[in-house]
Amino acid sequence: MTGYRVDFASLAWERVTDGVRQKTVTDGDRKLRLVEYTKAMPPHWCEKGHCGYILQGRFEIEFADGIRVFERGDGLFIPGGKSHKHRARVLSKVVRAVFVEDAEPPVAANKPANRSRSDR
Repeated sequence: MTGYRVDFASLAWERVTDGVRQKTVTDGDRKLRLVEYTKAMPPHWCEKGHCGYILQGRFEIEFADGIRVFERGDGLFIPGGKSHKHRARVLSKVVRAVFVEDAEPPVAANKPANRSRSDR
């Protein structure tokens, strides 16, 4: 990322799982993701929060209280946590969305294991 512009065309796609790939830019504690979903995405429940915009396609998202359909031009804001768990199903050939998220902290390499007082 240079000059405040994210050139997604220059970034390689990363496979997330079957039917899901993404291009990601992280800056400090924020992450911007361009995500592409296809019907090959396996059904799964997600408890992560999402804030984004649907660029292309149509999909339904199931919540505890029902199913909602999202399509091109829709924004979405799903808070994180068990009470907002959700799962999506692609209804069109492809769904592309942009999400703004908190970046996950880096995993510390060679981090010492937690020991109980009795181990010391």
